[in-house]
Amino acid sequence: MNLAQAVVAGAPPEELARLDVPPTYRAAYVHRDEVGMFKTDTDTDTGTDTGTDKDVRLSLHVGQVPMPELAPDEVLVAVMASAINYNTVWSAMFEPIPTFAFLERLGRTDPRHDLSTHVLGSDAAGVVVRTGAAVRRWKAGDRVVTGPAYVDGEDPIAQHDGMLAADLRAWGFETNFGGLADFAVVKATQLLAKPRHLSWEEAACNLLCAATAYRMLVGERGARMRQGDVVLLWGATGGLGGYGVQLVKNGGGIPVGVVSSPEKGELLRAMGCEHVIDRSGFEDLADEKDWRRLGAEVRRLVGEDPGIVFEHTGRETFGASVYVAKRGGAVVTCGSSSGYDHAYDNRHLWMKLKRIIGSHGANYQECHEVNRLISLGMVHPTLSRVYPLDQAGEAARAVQTNRHVGKVGVLALAPGEDLGVEDHALRERIGEERLRLFRRAPAAP
Repeated sequence: MNLAQAVVAGAPPEELARLDVPPTYRAAYVHRDEVGMFKTDTDTDTGTDTGTDKDVRLSLHVGQVPMPELAPDEVLVAVMASAINYNTVWSAMFEPIPTFAFLERLGRTDPRHDLSTHVLGSDAAGVVVRTGAAVRRWKAGDRVVTGPAYVDGEDPIAQHDGMLAADLRAWGFETNFGGLADFAVVKATQLLAKPRHLSWEEAACNLLCAATAYRMLVGERGARMRQGDVVLLWGATGGLGGYGVQLVKNGGGIPVGVVSSPEKGELLRAMGCEHVIDRSGFEDLADEKDWRRLGAEVRRLVGEDPGIVFEHTGRETFGASVYVAKRGGAVVTCGSSSGYDHAYDNRHLWMKLKRIIGSHGANYQECHEVNRLISLGMVHPTLSRVYPLDQAGEAARAVQTNRHVGKVGVLALAPGEDLGVEDHALRERIGEERLRLFRRAPAAP
């Protein structure tokens, strides 16, 4: 029996420690030699290529890659399941810049990462099989989930907030050896205990998006939502938005979810979000006429302007977000999936004393706090579809073309779905209907 087989069989820690670590392992990766494969013309406004379908199925490969050595503060995790995030799509499109630039920079201090292959993936759930010499709190056999922040703990400011560390990196995006693989290398300060009532794929899909949404809305460095706050959430049934809606409701806020179809609107209502806006009814959200219509619709639904706007779509919606936020309100943003070059009317910002809050990922404590909510059954997975690792390209393509809701999961070593549940009593109390809500949602055509 090899190490991977032993993990799947539930072997005890002493057997995992006895078995050899394989010299290579299966992983989903992009290749340095293919960086220019989608190159065409460049849009001078956004800096991105135009004129071709950058189909990530062509660039995202699954095959054997070399097993790295562990640093003293690192852990080797046998990955049972992982998930697709939009940074996987960016990596496979080689946009906005090829991620090999990140690996080359990291390689100046840690040459292990600067390879011709980049193993992707910023989420994972699995079993610890090896620990570095300096790791104290984790041991072989521990069931874990991974946070996405790869932080230099020797930077003094990391003791205040790891997201301010100068060498902060997104694991599996700005580092190598990510979660879309049978094994992954993580820092010990990325690990948290796996929620016991969730399956491997349910546990693997949460932390990057749930913790990002937590920092944006709840954390002291974000919008600091209070009871009764009206929160407008773009992409409310997406990976980020699905967790954002839950956190707003849990915290006594009033979510107003924006979706792109009636079907997604029904899913949002099933989550308990009473107020839904279908953005397909707006012709041009870059036009102030539609900003005014959007603001009027929010007021019709809840009687006032939103105190917080939850932003991650960027160029297409940012002007509208700044406009509709109430006087003294805040737009909190963590990304720009529709483009980084934002345009908005600054008069609506300064004259009405609004704020724009930049938010990126989540620190270790914030990951711990949201993982606790998940473990208590207060926040639920938004997993909608699951693919085997050999079909990682198809999984990423579903996210690239928006043919999904919530999160898309990927099975690595787990031989099937619905495995890994330990606390069946909590699962029964929560109910399969709530835990599998996004799985019943129809996929986009």
